[in-house]
Amino acid sequence: MIVLKSPREIERMRPASRFVAEILQGIRDLVCPGISTFELDQFAASEASKRKAKCAFKGYHNYPSSLCCSPNNQVVHGFPSKVPLKPGDILSLDFGIFFDGYFGDAAITVPVGAITESAAALISATENSLYAAIDAAVPGNRIGDISFAVQNYVENKGFSVVRDFVGHGIGKNLHEDPQVPNYGHTGKGVKLRPGMVLAIEPMVNEKSHEVEVLDDKWTVITSDGGLSAHFEHTIAITDNGPEILTRL
Repeated sequence: MIVLKSPREIERMRPASRFVAEILQGIRDLVCPGISTFELDQFAASEASKRKAKCAFKGYHNYPSSLCCSPNNQVVHGFPSKVPLKPGDILSLDFGIFFDGYFGDAAITVPVGAITESAAALISATENSLYAAIDAAVPGNRIGDISFAVQNYVENKGFSVVRDFVGHGIGKNLHEDPQVPNYGHTGKGVKLRPGMVLAIEPMVNEKSHEVEVLDDKWTVITSDGGLSAHFEHTIAITDNGPEILTRL
């Protein structure tokens, strides 16, 4: 069941989403060769505590950490590690907050020092596909319009979209209906209505869209070893169009 949020409920969702944006920006500023994702996870937990907020992912289906850290060929759900990051790595960071009864969720992919042109192109294509999807998130359109916007942008850049993991509704629960795939056809799926709040999250691979889950039951990697990037925003669909809640 899709839960439409009232304007008052969307107002209550703003702090959680703002905290996500603030903390991710702080993490982005810390990323450099030599730092570990374990340190980034500690920073995220500390910053959430300062805001009297709860890290959304820690303990969720027994996930052990506050921050999902997925370098290079890891797609999503990677565990923080004490292994230092290296120049040329790329790092996907997925983070959520629970505050005042509501969730916010966002993701970014950042370079670690100087990276290759192809890695930079992958990051750029993934981020731009997210904004193409957000532009399609207007009342009267359908979920398929969002999905097509991602797939069309990504594939025109020579990359592929992950099919095994999708975006989602968000509100009092971290994952709500509807699912928001990153591939599909215009005019298909649930009609978009004011009050819907969605976490749109393109996951884009350098090569094939195929992925695998490691033995830890969480970490998702590309099947062919190619790089992967991930961007996400929590957005509210309003009468005036989409509003990004997780943007500073």
